[in-house]
Amino acid sequence: MAGKALYKVIFLNHGRVYELFSESVGSSGLWGFIEVSELVFETGEGLVVDPTEEKMRQEFAGAKVLHLPIQSVLRIEEVEKRGKCLIRDRESGEKVTPFPLSPPNRSQS
Repeated sequence: MAGKALYKVIFLNHGRVYELFSESVGSSGLWGFIEVSELVFETGEGLVVDPTEEKMRQEFAGAKVLHLPIQSVLRIEEVEKRGKCLIRDRESGEKVTPFPLSPPNRSQS
């Protein structure tokens, strides 16, 4: 593969499974941790914004390097192209959206 390597990193975070992309993954200087840096997010130039991706971008906005406990890392894959960043429920595996898709039911009095 020409150019920089691209990694898909899947890890547990607060009871959810996060899938994100990074250009650098390696052993951390902290014992028992994996170092993930150079996170890759969409540029956001289109009209449609993925709410999950936007939540991750905000959550990790100030992070230069993530030091993930090795026990929380489920999988690291070297991939050829970037896919969607996802947040899934740990138990069901269903995609978690950062906000409700439909308005809550309002009881009529």
